[in-house]
Amino acid sequence: MKVALGQFAVSREWEANVETCLSLMAKSLEAGADLLVLPEGILARDITDPDLVLKAAQPLDGPFVSQLLAASRGNQMTTMMSVHTPAPDGRAYNVLISIRNGEIISEYQKLHLYDAFSSQESKNVTAGDEVPPLVNVAGFNVGLMTCYDVRFPELARRLVLDGADVLVLPAAWVKGPLKEMHWEVLVTARALENTTYMVAVGECGERNIGNSMVVDPLGVAIARAAEAPALVFAELDKDRLAHARKVLPVLANRRFGLPQLRND
Repeated sequence: MKVALGQFAVSREWEANVETCLSLMAKSLEAGADLLVLPEGILARDITDPDLVLKAAQPLDGPFVSQLLAASRGNQMTTMMSVHTPAPDGRAYNVLISIRNGEIISEYQKLHLYDAFSSQESKNVTAGDEVPPLVNVAGFNVGLMTCYDVRFPELARRLVLDGADVLVLPAAWVKGPLKEMHWEVLVTARALENTTYMVAVGECGERNIGNSMVVDPLGVAIARAAEAPALVFAELDKDRLAHARKVLPVLANRRFGLPQLRND
């Protein structure tokens, strides 16, 4: 499977962001990508206005997603991204959607909200309450995670035990002391401990680190971006996946059962 990582800095104007996404989609399709992954919260963002994600939220049948769906018609490339949609309680959901050939083929409402390092995502966002689905792309089962989810190994393990070959992680990883190290360690650990591919795509710009990367099932970074806008490609190989799970059979050797969501 050929994956594309579309890293960019999100504007406060959704119209500018949709044009960026359309360009990345066209370039990825031209390059023969099976899967394009974009960052988290790409509808609108402003470093001086943290409430913009709520004020700018659109339903999935709104103009932002509708334009991307229209552009996806007539081909089999899958595009994944996170957008904010209105929630019934007056806040928003942080929804990771997968689109293909004019349709939304999966939705995942972010489980773990970023109430850490002086941030409070839960002020504007309502957490989801369901384990993400798997999405089949070019014969690979893809599990869905969003940004802060990567700090919770139970979710990654659950998705792999459900059958994921690849974990996708759109993110907007905020800059700060040691944060780039956290990102690299966590993305690599989730790949290595689960013998799975990790495709982690971060927003760049004034607020966020970028540093998108693909890590293989033995913890090797096979593609990565720096701090600037970029479109990076990587090939995921089922033989590499099978080799990793043969020489490092952590899934077969584990003593714990299937992680479950708490009810509270």
